[in-house]
Amino acid sequence: MQCHYCESEADIAVEKDGISVGVCKTHFREQLEELEETEWLGDLDEELDIDRTE
Repeated sequence: MQCHYCESEADIAVEKDGISVGVCKTHFREQLEELEETEWLGDLDEELDIDRTE
C-alpha cells in the first residue's frame, strides 16, 4: 500500500468501514504532531485511562 501523502510505501495502515488508508512513518509523525496541538489526544488519553507508570 502506498502512503496517502507521498509516493513512499505505507508503514502503517488503518481500515474503517471497508476503506483502507496508509501512511509512511514520516507522515504518521507529522499527523501526530498536528493532533498534539489539539486537545483531541489528551481527551482520548483520559478516555482510555492509559497508565504509563510501570
